[in-house]
Amino acid sequence: MAQTGEMTFWDHLEELRGSLFRMIGVYAAAVVVLFFFKGFLFDNLILAPSKPDFFLYRLLGADFSMTLVNIEVAAQFLIHMKITFICALIVTFPYLVFELWRFIAPALYEKEKKAVRGAFLFASTLFYIGVAVGYSIVFPLMLNFFSGYQVSPDVANTFSLTSYISMFTSMVLIFGIVFEFPTVAVALSALGVLSKETLKSFRRHAICAVLILAAIITPSGDPFSLMVVSIPLYMLYEFSILICKKRV
Repeated sequence: MAQTGEMTFWDHLEELRGSLFRMIGVYAAAVVVLFFFKGFLFDNLILAPSKPDFFLYRLLGADFSMTLVNIEVAAQFLIHMKITFICALIVTFPYLVFELWRFIAPALYEKEKKAVRGAFLFASTLFYIGVAVGYSIVFPLMLNFFSGYQVSPDVANTFSLTSYISMFTSMVLIFGIVFEFPTVAVALSALGVLSKETLKSFRRHAICAVLILAAIITPSGDPFSLMVVSIPLYMLYEFSILICKKRV
């Protein structure tokens, strides 16, 4: 049976409050620490894909160059804060997942507990893989494409820092989140809700869903961006089919 014990509603509420306080406390501490590492974060991580010596450009032999400018008075400070909050979320993600697991675990049956525990561990790994794919592959490829794309040689490309950071955060975070799909699929499969056969039967629907999601992620709607975003997303779906259980 689920290990709910004799805990009352108020006991559960107290447990939830404790979990939330610990999550907020760890996250806030990470924000404070990362705030003072502005030089490291921006020079070595955030702005690295805008530099010609980024490893992907060297690997592809791409002749890449980009100039970033700031055109808003408070933008650099606000961007510093935004990046600090996002990096703190990425750094503390495993702990946040652990706290969530610790809160819901007592209410689960043993079979459910084993399945969900594995899913939560899997979730952290996939989140970081998604962040890495968005940061090191998808975002640089899009930058390289857009930096060289011109409607006319008379119109030079000069990108604002705000625009760069907006695309950076959306690519990194969205890929981190959507890479959680196999985690959900594995958990549902372990609980008997989802099967390999079901996912296979919805392949055509998945292609349509992936294209729609890619179009939302890349508002520009250009074919190159859609392709760069759609391929990893659909590969996730195929990976989910591979790791899901067959129907018993």
